[in-house]
Amino acid sequence: MTTFADLGLSPTLLKAITDAGYNEPTPIQERAIPLLLDGHDLMGLAQTGTGKTAAFGLPIIESLMSDGFPPAPKTAKALILAPTRELVNQISDNLRGFVKKMHLRVTTVVGGQSIGVQIKNLEKGTDILVATPGRLMDLLDRRAVSLEKVRVLVLDEADQMLDLGFIHALRKIAPLCGTPRQTMLFSATMPKQMAELSAAYLTNPRRVQVATPGQAADKVVQSVHFISNRSKADLLKTCLEENPDGLALVFARTKHGAEKLMKHLVEKGFRATSIHGNKSQGQRDRAIKAFKEGSVRILVATDVAARGIDIPGVSHVYNYELPDVPENYVHRIGRTARAGRDGQAVAFCAAAEVDQFKAIEKLMGIKIPVASGIMPPAEAPEPRGRPQGRRPGNAGGGRPGGKPSFGAGRPEQGRPAKRGRSKQKTA
Repeated sequence: MTTFADLGLSPTLLKAITDAGYNEPTPIQERAIPLLLDGHDLMGLAQTGTGKTAAFGLPIIESLMSDGFPPAPKTAKALILAPTRELVNQISDNLRGFVKKMHLRVTTVVGGQSIGVQIKNLEKGTDILVATPGRLMDLLDRRAVSLEKVRVLVLDEADQMLDLGFIHALRKIAPLCGTPRQTMLFSATMPKQMAELSAAYLTNPRRVQVATPGQAADKVVQSVHFISNRSKADLLKTCLEENPDGLALVFARTKHGAEKLMKHLVEKGFRATSIHGNKSQGQRDRAIKAFKEGSVRILVATDVAARGIDIPGVSHVYNYELPDVPENYVHRIGRTARAGRDGQAVAFCAAAEVDQFKAIEKLMGIKIPVASGIMPPAEAPEPRGRPQGRRPGNAGGGRPGGKPSFGAGRPEQGRPAKRGRSKQKTA
């Protein structure tokens, strides 16, 4: 059995790893850490929940421990970019757990929080800067931070950054980092743009792949219910009642739909809360804290807001509405069966979602077991802006009389923050 001591880490860091509760390396850590300690650029492909943060974080810390000098004002030695606030906070918390007895500083910058406070925190410089691209661009525009001293660049959940439109921000940020530098790219899926990203920013990278891109963790048990939109809420309540002690993460496509579904569940006596792009960072942090502690058992979320949720106790993921991007399904169900536990991923598929469902099966290379219903013929979704539910027999439209079903509206989209603005909606 491989141990962290076998990977070439120093005794000081090994003690910090033990104190943080880590016992043995995961496959991505076992394969990536020696390569990164040797200074190679790296592309890492692994599902969420497999220990990617420690895979890149521990080599960074090992390198910085030997410096012997503090960072210069308004500079960073290592830069880690992630697509959402929640993921940035998760990465920062994990790294701080390793360095709490070291003279290394980890600084977080995300949208939705005071940019003035973040500017002040960066004045003395930082060893490791963990940031969302949009807020980092704001700080660069204000000359609150310089990246010329960055010698390690990490792009975490790179596929999601591409989905959210951060490619333009990455193209501006990467050239500002120091050279030579070590660059790492981590992703759970491998969309076509990833090859372009790798070619642009990585030099002779080593590739570490611990699972087929687009594949779910081994312990996720998947199933699908073919059902009309109007019946989804009743089925969800039945499923939740059958698992009263589990933590359930429910995915909706839109901010409006997520909030409406959450309120409906609360009205029916369920302990539920929600996170989405219309929530402030404080509201999102409190919701995740309550969910993690178990004071609420159900978290209704959109794709953008849920990226970065690392709660080992999530027993069920319900795809109340299927995502438009099939890779997002992989990320969704990766929120369960974490840290070696079992988990269930349940999909609800209406007629208007059949094409999305087929795309998911094609991406994953599997047939998802059918729990109930029969796959209906694919039905075109309602055009944008057209009232929902007015056409008879519309299984994907909504309730009779034009009342929209949960999730009606545009899917939540992520965009980089505009320059000069102090808030970023999606990260």
